[in-house]
Amino acid sequence: MKKVFIKIYGCQANIADSETISGILKENNFEIIDNEKDADFIIINSCSVKNKTQSKIFDYIKKNKNKKIIVGGCLTKTVDLRKKFPELYGIFDTNSITQILNIIKNKKDIFSDEKENRILVPVGRAKKEIAIINISQGCLNNCSFCATKLARGNLNSYRIGEIKRAIENAVKEGYKGIYLTSQDNGCYGFDIITNLPELLQEISSVEGEFIIRLGMMNPWHLREIFPKLLETYENKKIMKFIHIPIQSGSEKVLRDMGRNEESVKIFKKIISEFRKKFPDGTIATDVIVGYPIETEEDFKKTYELISETKPEVLNISKFSPRPKTRASKLKQLPSEIIKKRAKVLNDLYKDYIKKVEKRKSLGKLISEEI
Repeated sequence: MKKVFIKIYGCQANIADSETISGILKENNFEIIDNEKDADFIIINSCSVKNKTQSKIFDYIKKNKNKKIIVGGCLTKTVDLRKKFPELYGIFDTNSITQILNIIKNKKDIFSDEKENRILVPVGRAKKEIAIINISQGCLNNCSFCATKLARGNLNSYRIGEIKRAIENAVKEGYKGIYLTSQDNGCYGFDIITNLPELLQEISSVEGEFIIRLGMMNPWHLREIFPKLLETYENKKIMKFIHIPIQSGSEKVLRDMGRNEESVKIFKKIISEFRKKFPDGTIATDVIVGYPIETEEDFKKTYELISETKPEVLNISKFSPRPKTRASKLKQLPSEIIKKRAKVLNDLYKDYIKKVEKRKSLGKLISEEI
């Protein structure tokens, strides 16, 4: 029996994809192990979001160059890995995950422009209590800084019935936490004439004891569905947690990023209404500091927005240009300015989070990748 170690970088969607790889291999008599040393094959599920992560992946490949390494994930669409690492055993993209056996058997690279339907493919869960369910692939956004869109393409939503069956299977297997993930949960179903509230209404009817946590939702998509979405949150099976990435408090910066100009207004409104209805709920957001055109005044607006809204979970990213993105062609800010702004924002977060009454209950939540 061949042994495989799966090294995962990136988001919940990548974890879910890795669990699909694990499930397929287990069904075909491969053993999934937890270390590189004893592995016959190493499968790297890569991430293309940050330069820092890319460097980690490259270093990992170099350290394990004597192993049969197969690389999948988003990075394979933004970097020519075959040119950089000709010794790689195989390379595949996010549309070729179900081809993993073909790759191992024939030592080949596989890429495709057609999205796979993987919602009901066998899964090897990484955690005993949590089942991560991908509800769609791709998104409807065109953010100037995002390499993930280049890798995963446009929105392709799974049918509500398929998602419901996947959740029913997970609940029957004893999973108590159901994490719904995608590149943007907010636009789920827009391509198949449905939406997130309709999905939640249907899957919350599944029998059993479990709780659903929603993944990231961009604010401009939420504007269209938020009244009904807020109603669905009343269901006891839905965690009172909402993740809305704002990225900047400056409308000028958001416009250059290719994000909706009214995002700040929508963001404030959603937070206000969510907290009014669920005062003990948790709000998470993401902010990028040091975007190329960001001035001190722009950063001040971001600082003021975070100071005003005080999200319980704040993910701060220092801007790094990613290959093939529009933002990578802009003149970059000096690294010392970016580091300084990140520290200022992080200090603000540390200061106000101490005053959040329910901070002690956030420990487990914050430790999970969102």
